[in-house]
Amino acid sequence: MTIARLARPEIRALKPYAAAVQADDTIRLNANEAPWSSSGDRFRRPLNRYPEIRPALLRAALADRYGCGVEQLLVTRGTSEAIDLLIRVFCRAGHDSIVTTTPTFSMYRHYAEIQGAVLREVETQRDNDFAIDPDAILGGCDETTRLIFLCSPNNPTGSMMSRESLVEILERRGDRSACVVDEAYIEFAGEYSVVDLIGRYENLIVLRTLSKALAFAGARCGSVIGPKDVIDMLNAVQAPYALATPVVECVENALQAQSPGEADQRVAQVVEERKRLIDSLSTLPFVRRIWPSAANFFLVEVDDAGALMAKSKSDKILLRYFGGALSDCVRITVGTKDENDKLLQTLIMVQDV
Repeated sequence: MTIARLARPEIRALKPYAAAVQADDTIRLNANEAPWSSSGDRFRRPLNRYPEIRPALLRAALADRYGCGVEQLLVTRGTSEAIDLLIRVFCRAGHDSIVTTTPTFSMYRHYAEIQGAVLREVETQRDNDFAIDPDAILGGCDETTRLIFLCSPNNPTGSMMSRESLVEILERRGDRSACVVDEAYIEFAGEYSVVDLIGRYENLIVLRTLSKALAFAGARCGSVIGPKDVIDMLNAVQAPYALATPVVECVENALQAQSPGEADQRVAQVVEERKRLIDSLSTLPFVRRIWPSAANFFLVEVDDAGALMAKSKSDKILLRYFGGALSDCVRITVGTKDENDKLLQTLIMVQDV
């Protein structure tokens, strides 16, 4: 049975917004647009016209990139919008619940709170490289659980969930919940995406983004990939004209201009620098532990995280501190070789952290 039945009843009945018809080689007097183009307009598609309701060429290019059908993919404003759409589609305020891990990407909690959904966080195994226990995930679910969010590689820990653990969750939970795997960092993991499992498991949804490996964070272009009936519901909820013409064109240009091996080469450089940084930092006396990472960052446990943050900031280097259960930890993003050398110089000089 399809997981679309788990969506809010009013969303299942919702029809997409009926926008004005768009057709080439016509006189458009049906959308209250300006009839002239601005002198500063330098785009292939004139900015006086609304963008496509859904960008067809970009959608097809992304579907080809991720290995799914066009009908299985919706282009979103980053994966953050995809998370928001999923929670709004599936969760009734004050009634339905979401299960995720902790620590993990904080936007799952943020959008759950906005929607008024109940959020249950399952502890990962810190002493076992933040591994996910399928039994613990399933134990956190009940009859109200509509969504399970699993970030892999996980932010901020860098840990990777095994395909076997995911399959176990998918099979044991079945059509009682949709399982959302957030693969924002998958290109750095040296492992394949789980998009190929969507045809086998109707309860699987995958999130992808161009922000990291493609270096397009400023374009805010993500994708949600899943069963067609789920994508259709998300399409009905997403605002019309969601992606602006300049964004659509710049991403199309980037996907067309990029040589097949360019992104792979950049990713390989990040992975190499990640290893160099981890090896170097592991020798510093104030570093207690560095967890293995499958992402473009890694998590470091230190003697005094506050002092480390202050020292790096004084040298104009920004790191990430989370507090709470990670109050003794700092997340470090892998930069360029020169940036990483500067970080090492700063930290090597630290004696009392």
